[in-house]
Amino acid sequence: MTQVSAAMAAELHAGQELYRELLAVIESEGRELREAGSQPPSGTAAAARQALLPRLNESLDILRRHRVSWTQASPEERARHPQIAGLLRQSQDLIMKIIVQDRENEQALLRRGLVPPQHLPSANRQRPHYVADLYRRQFGDGA
Repeated sequence: MTQVSAAMAAELHAGQELYRELLAVIESEGRELREAGSQPPSGTAAAARQALLPRLNESLDILRRHRVSWTQASPEERARHPQIAGLLRQSQDLIMKIIVQDRENEQALLRRGLVPPQHLPSANRQRPHYVADLYRRQFGDGA
């Protein structure tokens, strides 16, 4: 393994540890929301999540740079280090799990009325074809 790919692998592993830590915090928040019933959550998980956000932003920037450099690498270089592609894929999978769990937690908070009005998501976020429908109404069906 070249020095560059070894450093890339190490940074990807470090990112995955952070993503696992954040996923554990968000899953804990979800359990707390399910078990609390109508009580507001304690805020411990939210505070832990807030503490991880600066590291997450930095890690996502590193992941983007590595993805770009990996896609620009020669096919021979990528063939010599197939584990990098796997690490990139695993990182993306963890990030998607975080997003899905966080969205479920957000929905639980919304159902309980525990989200301040200024933090409510746009109604159109719940309508995946909103833009296409708007475009079709505005410009017609190609007629």
